Amino acid sequence: MKKIIGLSVLAVFLLPMLGFSEGAFSFRLGYFVPNAKSDLWDIEFENMTFQKKDFNALTFGVSYEYFMTREVSLVIGADFYSRSRVGIYRDWVGYTIDGYDYAFPFSDYDGDFDLSQRFRTSIVPIQASIKLTPLGRRAGIIPYIGGGVSLYVWSVDLEGDLVDFEDQYVYDDPDLGDVDVYGVYPIDARQESKLAVGFHAFGGIMIPIGRRTAIEAEFKYSNGKGKFSEPRSSRDQGNGFAGFDKFDLGGYQVSIGINYWF
Repeated sequence: MKKIIGLSVLAVFLLPMLGFSEGAFSFRLGYFVPNAKSDLWDIEFENMTFQKKDFNALTFGVSYEYFMTREVSLVIGADFYSRSRVGIYRDWVGYTIDGYDYAFPFSDYDGDFDLSQRFRTSIVPIQASIKLTPLGRRAGIIPYIGGGVSLYVWSVDLEGDLVDFEDQYVYDDPDLGDVDVYGVYPIDARQESKLAVGFHAFGGIMIPIGRRTAIEAEFKYSNGKGKFSEPRSSRDQGNGFAGFDKFDLGGYQVSIGINYWF
């Protein structure tokens, strides 16, 4: 993933050398709020102590803008988002019996240990856009809108304890009687540097602060879904995601940055 991020930034800076000389560079700092509307997101939020808002995060973006006409530009850029959180199962605690780990209901037991998972996701949309500035680029305040297609480079990791709700046992409690418990197994599932295609739309304003420099403020909405790979063997680290729907990569972002014209 680090190599892809580095290559994306390098590609943006090399574009002017390919003949796209009249334009601008933009650097921005943003705040990304993922849609998180797919079943893996849902299951994690339902079972673990972290919440959707815990995956909101700062982003960094860079782009190159080629001025096609006074009102129309071609923009190539990328935004970089990554977030990792550790959560504890809300309703289950762990006990070890005869060398095996089991999940007992938190409502009735204190547990010998917490059942936890680390959930990490990284999303890098590489975007090609058409940007419209209806008033041109010489006004005191320059509004703009645009949109285009995104090539998502994304990763998901899930590591820790997995309660297998299909592996059910009955524990004979001397006080409570029969109690349903479930097997607990270690999980280390990874999907690294996957690719997906989506789209985005944005709007904002630029405020010139010099002949060649402007401050920009922008709102962007993105949409995309990534497909999990099918496991190739029982040892494949992607096995933990088998059977899940496509992973939601979209969301919205607000950002502020510097736009330098040359």
